[in-house]
Amino acid sequence: MHKVLKASLTAAFLATAALSGTAPSVANAASSSQLVEFELMTWPEVRDALAAGKTTALIYTGGVEQRGPQNANGGHNLMARAIVKAIAQKLGNAIAMPVLPITPNNASAELPGTIGLTPDLLEGVLERMTEQSITTGFKNVVLMGDHGGGQGEGDKNVYRRVATRLNDKYSAQGIHVFYCDQVYMPANTAFDKEIAAKGYPQSLHGGLTDTSIMMYLDKDGTYVRKNKLKDAVGIPVGPDGKPQAVTDPALKNGIVGDGRRSSAKLGKRAFDLKVEYAVKQIQGFIPPAT
Repeated sequence: MHKVLKASLTAAFLATAALSGTAPSVANAASSSQLVEFELMTWPEVRDALAAGKTTALIYTGGVEQRGPQNANGGHNLMARAIVKAIAQKLGNAIAMPVLPITPNNASAELPGTIGLTPDLLEGVLERMTEQSITTGFKNVVLMGDHGGGQGEGDKNVYRRVATRLNDKYSAQGIHVFYCDQVYMPANTAFDKEIAAKGYPQSLHGGLTDTSIMMYLDKDGTYVRKNKLKDAVGIPVGPDGKPQAVTDPALKNGIVGDGRRSSAKLGKRAFDLKVEYAVKQIQGFIPPAT
């Protein structure tokens, strides 16, 4: 890709990320004792937080994709903003950077809810966001994501590739870049095992896990269409953990799994596991101050 075009696209996606959050009132933001969201802070507040030891930047990615007939397309972003805020608060030495709202995926006319990047665009944006965070004054940058795109195995993992390259570049200056993978697949797998032991069905996309977390976070009924839960079943997941072949076109509704038994209670457990797994791994990278 031409360098100028790539730079322009990178800037555009960063601008989208900056505008994507839903900010509370100024009064609420100013009175918060745990203000950890970069977008809601003033520059003097960022300066003072860095001076006080909050020198870890958390770069969390979301995504926009269809999530079945019951869930809002921006579910990854809605979950990402809440999860990364909770991680930052629990760590105590971190700031949640603007969530990147678009990640690798492909749009579809059949299920028109997805807008995606290519992996090379994600790589450029993550690199730019990381280096901008370093310029701002952060000494550690942690990359992580709510969506599987770009988090593949080996060389296909964009996050690990960027973290390794930039850590090599900056480590001699006492600046480090890490990739936190525990918040995604390991935490999801742990939750899946817990609910399977209680007789709940397995889901891979838009099913019980996603829907439950969104129900837990949904305060005004805009994240999940509860009247659609009775129909929130799609392509079944087999004993091997893979989608099964189906002939019924009604099951090709964007869900892989079964979300009919979703609940806010299950969502809280899944949410807490993600935060717990991430904090433990990040503290392994960056031990808390004593």
